[in-house]
Amino acid sequence: IAVPQDPDFLDPHKAEAAGTQEMMNNVFEGLMKASVEGMPVEAIASDYTISDDALVYTFTLRDGVKFHNGEDVTVDDVIWSYTRAGSDHPGIQTQEALVGVTIEAVGENQIRFTLPEPNGAFLEAMTAAVIDSSAVEGMELEAADEVINREPIGTGPYRFVSYNPTQNILLERFEDYWDIDKAGRLETVEFRLFADNSAALSSLLAEEVDLLPRITIDQIASLPESYEVFEGQQNLIQILGLNHDFGPFAKQAVREAINYAIDKDALIDRVADGKGTKLGSNMSPVMDYWFEDGLADLYPHDIEKAKQLLEEAGETGLSFTISIPSNYDHHIKTGEVLVEQLAQAGITANIELVEWLVWMDRIYFGEDYEATIIAFDGKLDPHPVMHRYMSDYPQNFLNYSNPEYDKLMIEGLTSIDQAKRAEAYKAGQRIIAEDSGVIFLMDPSLLIAHKKTLKGYTLYPVYFQDVAPLYFEEPGA
Repeated sequence: IAVPQDPDFLDPHKAEAAGTQEMMNNVFEGLMKASVEGMPVEAIASDYTISDDALVYTFTLRDGVKFHNGEDVTVDDVIWSYTRAGSDHPGIQTQEALVGVTIEAVGENQIRFTLPEPNGAFLEAMTAAVIDSSAVEGMELEAADEVINREPIGTGPYRFVSYNPTQNILLERFEDYWDIDKAGRLETVEFRLFADNSAALSSLLAEEVDLLPRITIDQIASLPESYEVFEGQQNLIQILGLNHDFGPFAKQAVREAINYAIDKDALIDRVADGKGTKLGSNMSPVMDYWFEDGLADLYPHDIEKAKQLLEEAGETGLSFTISIPSNYDHHIKTGEVLVEQLAQAGITANIELVEWLVWMDRIYFGEDYEATIIAFDGKLDPHPVMHRYMSDYPQNFLNYSNPEYDKLMIEGLTSIDQAKRAEAYKAGQRIIAEDSGVIFLMDPSLLIAHKKTLKGYTLYPVYFQDVAPLYFEEPGA
């Protein structure tokens, strides 16, 4: 399977990149995991209960679950893993839903989580990986981190074998996987790493790669008869992210001008051959229950309006740089079209291509940029999708801030009434859209090229290349 980037971390509690998760979700599981329908379902836990006040969650461990090193999964492993996932330990991508939560054993096979207040996103937090704590028992934190990142041990249908930077990640079927009905069918799976899509396509055509996710429209024409293309919605939010700490972007009129200058319909036609959904907020219509409709056309394409707003803001002749991760052909092509469209409104946008790990370090964590193009993967709950724009969110690298938006996010998180949660998140979508806090572009359709003999591909509404159901069908079978 071709993938466009190296993992940022093999340690599941440190990994932030969606591209890492799409590979390593085959290795790691939590008490819960994502279903094809986009709901959290039981994994290491066999069942769970929730108290009437939604403050106490009690999970029962499934019998017979083993780590890839042969050790049994215990209550202690769960407590250690979720305490770590909710900590502020350096490098940990802290699960906010676990902060302030009391975790305790109930007998030999149950774990009780007591929350300080209701948290609608708590079940999604339970998809965080459970790690074998005995493998790092007695170690100092830094030493334990090194072991976990070097030798990731999970409970999934495939176990980690090796990682060669810029080359590949190799997985092997775990013969003692607890769910025999969903055990891996292929003995080994290699995620082969490519710096660009052209190299990945060449490898596919040479039959060195069997499956290429995110093939581009213009590449499809070069596929031989032995390959076919799978298309589906992927719940991805592609944005033109504006750093609000860059002077001009602190002005709402400038952000609105950029919105008016962009023709999203033409963008989707040119970059994705029309295979994408126009977005107006930080939620894809795939998340139907939580989605606020009617925002995609809030800023219709209007060059004269864009020019007028720039003049009123004193930003005639606006110029800025769009920093784009160089391993994502779709984002690069999006940037090229945006440069042309913005120029019609007198805006000069320059493209800077940045290697993926540099993008993560300098832009995502360092906030050293003016604008960028990136896409955020969908989640099982709306809060992890929308909280990244809260003013106090550690990785709000856009530096967007709106007190009313923050308030709505807290309301959505703490309500135990799903209808009220939806109301809050929909209102939040409208606020950030009306602010032009972010320029939302599209949810591009997922196009996957694979050998016709490769069967079983399953699409999830989260980033996950599920290799367990894949198998090869003999020609003529």
